[in-house]
Amino acid sequence: MRSFDFSPLYRSAIGFDRMASLLDTLSRSEQNQPSYPPYNIELTGEDQYRITMAVAGFDRSELNIEVNQNNLTISANKEPEQEERQYLHQGIAARNFERRFQLADHVEVKAATFENGLLHIDLKREIPEAMKPRTIEIDDGQSPSLKDGRDVKSVGHEAESKNSGDSKAA
Repeated sequence: MRSFDFSPLYRSAIGFDRMASLLDTLSRSEQNQPSYPPYNIELTGEDQYRITMAVAGFDRSELNIEVNQNNLTISANKEPEQEERQYLHQGIAARNFERRFQLADHVEVKAATFENGLLHIDLKREIPEAMKPRTIEIDDGQSPSLKDGRDVKSVGHEAESKNSGDSKAA
């Protein structure tokens, strides 16, 4: 197993301790996860992803998808068969499973479909407007102004005159 030393990261970067902890957790959990059922992770567009999982032998009602604090859990609980079968070869595994995926911040499950033994889970990263980059205007330093072009001092005088008018009416 590989072990990573994140101490140089801590010396020069601030606020990345969560990422280092996440990488460490992922490397440990990946070793403990079984390879069943097989799955693909696709990039379907900018900030859009799809997890496709082969779940042959399962019915839609036996599958469960849950998201809890950036953790996506897909599980299946196969009901035992009522009739006893005698297999000469059993190559189709239809056993219970639980598969976990760590989602990045602002990644949400948009849809889940089940067809032809494949479970498709569509994900999209939607960054809130408050977190998107924005341009800050640089004033000339003479008089601060608001976005609509009004002078800050004149707005202050307008507010004072409204307040004094309200107090005169009272």
